[in-house]
Amino acid sequence: MRPDAELAGWLQLSLTPGLGASTLRNLLGKFGLPRDVLARSRAELASFLAPETLEALGSARVRDAVARARDWAGAEEHFVITLADESYPRSLLEIADPPAVLYAHGRVELLQRPALAIVGCRNASAQGESNAAHFAQALSAAGLTIVSGLALGIDAAAHRGGLSGAGSTIAVLGTGVDVVYPSRNAELASEIARRGLLVSEFALGTPAIAHNFPRRNRLISGLARGCLIVEAAIASGSLITARSAADQGRDVFAIPGSIHSPLSKGCHALIKSGAKLVESADDVLAELAGFQPTARASTLVSVPGADTGLLAVMGHDPVDVDSLCARSGLSPEEVSSQLLRLELDGRVTVLPGGLYQRLEKAHRG
Repeated sequence: MRPDAELAGWLQLSLTPGLGASTLRNLLGKFGLPRDVLARSRAELASFLAPETLEALGSARVRDAVARARDWAGAEEHFVITLADESYPRSLLEIADPPAVLYAHGRVELLQRPALAIVGCRNASAQGESNAAHFAQALSAAGLTIVSGLALGIDAAAHRGGLSGAGSTIAVLGTGVDVVYPSRNAELASEIARRGLLVSEFALGTPAIAHNFPRRNRLISGLARGCLIVEAAIASGSLITARSAADQGRDVFAIPGSIHSPLSKGCHALIKSGAKLVESADDVLAELAGFQPTARASTLVSVPGADTGLLAVMGHDPVDVDSLCARSGLSPEEVSSQLLRLELDGRVTVLPGGLYQRLEKAHRG
């Protein structure tokens, strides 16, 4: 069991304003453990820390933050994990800038399990969310823990899929671990805390600050053996995660989409630059060296029979009613009636601008 005073030293250094992760690692490299750093004179520390940071190191503000974190860590399934702990994820020790402290809520053992990151855009299509959920479910069933960022859209779908399999899921937050963002995912975050793991490098109470989210992306990719991009526009933050994965030596996978969809442009750009095109979960598993699946994980689209009616002429790209009338020879009323039935059956989704797109149903056969 780690001594409480030792944890206090880690917290004091990590919670001091102006003492960044890089400087903290430099201090540890020079002097040893936090207790050794804190035993040094102000003159010795002055060559590493700005005067205001040195002043803050022993301030009441920092003492209060340390006390709050220690109290939080005393609750059930709450953990503060430091670089010196055996429970610190080994995969993060491989990246260039591992955080000195992690706050975790839930099943902390998941940090040691083989994992795959699944990320994508927030304004995802219905097909994209379906793909994310099915891939995550299949890969979780095969024994991989699904890592994502708790954002709306693809991230949320990936977490739900991960929770449905044995591998479960880890949500890496861009806020404090006790802050839920976005609020619409509050119920999902609660479920992950019970059955998966919430983790953050940011201090308790840290609100949603824009520049923290790109920074947390390196942890999403760093915790995983590979990173799967489901849908992403060219300017998507998911591409930051993909770049982090590539820089960390992780495999990068991408699901292709329609050439007409802006949400496919990012995936296509990744594939052009060397990401592995995947069409099923088995394609992902085949590329993960050394990982032995615990179950079959196919997400190939099932084809029970030939498409009939509008589906036979609809194709896979978004299409409007006029085009469907021209292709099928049906009246606008007949097309609208069939579209409504297909939408109720979950075979078609409505897009902005009066467009319709078919939804593929995947299976794990």
